[in-house]
Amino acid sequence: MASATASSADRLGEILLREGLISREQLGLAVAEQKTTKHRLGYLVVKLGLVAEIEITKVLARQYRMPAVDLSRFEVDPKILKLVPADVATKGVVLPLKREGRTLTVAMADPSDMGLLEDLKFITRFDLFPVIAGEFTLRALIDKHYQVSDQQELQNILRDMESSGEDVEIVEEQEEETATQAQMEDAPVVKLINGFLIDAVKRGASDIHIEPFEHEIRVRYRIDGVLLEIMRPPLKMKAALTSRIKILSQLNIAERRVPQDGRLKLKMGNRVIDFRVSTLPVLYGEKIVLRILDKGNLTLDLTKFGFEAKAEKDLMKAILNPYGMVLVTGPTGSGKTTTLYSALSRVNTPDVNIMTAEDPVEYNLMGINQVLVRTEIGLTFAAALKAFLRQDPNIIMIGEIRDLETGGIAIKAALTGHLVLSTLHTNDAPSTITRMIDMGIEAFNVASAVNLVVAQRLVRRICKDCKAPTQYTDEILSSLGTDLESLRAIPFMKGTGCDTCSGTGYKGRAGIYEVMALSPELRRMILRGASVAELREQAVLDGMLTLRMDGIKKVERGTTTLEEVVKETAA
Repeated sequence: MASATASSADRLGEILLREGLISREQLGLAVAEQKTTKHRLGYLVVKLGLVAEIEITKVLARQYRMPAVDLSRFEVDPKILKLVPADVATKGVVLPLKREGRTLTVAMADPSDMGLLEDLKFITRFDLFPVIAGEFTLRALIDKHYQVSDQQELQNILRDMESSGEDVEIVEEQEEETATQAQMEDAPVVKLINGFLIDAVKRGASDIHIEPFEHEIRVRYRIDGVLLEIMRPPLKMKAALTSRIKILSQLNIAERRVPQDGRLKLKMGNRVIDFRVSTLPVLYGEKIVLRILDKGNLTLDLTKFGFEAKAEKDLMKAILNPYGMVLVTGPTGSGKTTTLYSALSRVNTPDVNIMTAEDPVEYNLMGINQVLVRTEIGLTFAAALKAFLRQDPNIIMIGEIRDLETGGIAIKAALTGHLVLSTLHTNDAPSTITRMIDMGIEAFNVASAVNLVVAQRLVRRICKDCKAPTQYTDEILSSLGTDLESLRAIPFMKGTGCDTCSGTGYKGRAGIYEVMALSPELRRMILRGASVAELREQAVLDGMLTLRMDGIKKVERGTTTLEEVVKETAA
């Protein structure tokens, strides 16, 4: 890498000499300075006042056959700045200038750095149009804009907090006031944390990440399943930020060596939002993640989840059965708990007794008896389930079947007149059956007890404000493992990127589902030990849509993109 830089400098130096812009003595002075500072030659000859920056820019533009830009004529939009993180801009000496559709114009000091261009393309998800700019001015503008940008972002959040006035308050703090708490009550950190919480809820985030590093703190929100950097508070706030959040969450502020879990509540007008707080010791402090549990965003109407007609009919029939087992499967964060809560709300009537065992209890639902599993004191899923059976239940929900003991008791409950709902971690609906048998549950019990299995994923919705038609090559379409002719007929859509979706092309999420109702033939196949592939084939014959099939239907409707479906499903 060093040799490449040196040869680039040699070429520039020779060009400057040839064009009479610099003497050999002046070049020697700049090269000597370069050996101690490691800066580029073009930057140093401008800094030392040897050559006007506009002349250097013209030389580089001719050398790389790339357009040059006069940065003094550009007023950079703060919204554009957000597309490139401050550390990337500073390290790569690159500044985003303007956005036109899916193309982002970026000013660079070193247009030969193809690695930087690839990184920028990945980070921004835009096509790039690089232009050359003078490095001296470029560095000054990066320092100016990004410093102002971060301060402005902080001020905006604090101003939003102020405008909320008395309608916003943290509830359920510790009654005992500590010296640290009293010291921080009037500090900016209090407003900053309240501002984070409110801003994240308004943006529809699911999590807030506060991450300490050696020289900075980073705050990110997870929105629609993707982490988005929001700001970088001053490093001096690190200890106060951590302590304040731990106080609000009723955690031990003196204990920094082990992970801790807590909760806090935020009252916004008539809404009360729960935050589940997790702290983790890392190299330069404690990383804090706050999971936002906003009941206001909880949709409990199964008919609005996006199930296809047959899938919705099969699911409703299964949860309205007086007994049997309904399983929901999928990776962490795929919406399994929300689906179960929605099923429970559908059957939650005054004439039934509903008991749940959860780890953790994410939402408190009226009329349902919810138990928090606490393994450290022996209150496991299995222990809770045994206790439930002595509480005269009609419907039981177990947060997760993790072992043979829990699975065995749940199966027996389903076979003795109870409706049992639970989750497992498997890739699709058919493999859930073999997973339970591999766990040690007898095949005849699985075949008798299980009524229905739902596998699900979440995909990002196309932003409605920048939705536009798009095309895919036959090569991409044929890789989906579906009929090529039918795929060609789909009017594919894609988000071009706008302010509403922060340039991502996506806003919100939708579910894709694989709903396998156990037909008599499937039960017979389970008894004779059929493979996952055989079970899937039969389920499709019975009318089941696989995750990939359901995803393509969502693409046909213009709900999501082909990329999202391919990312979340297998052919």
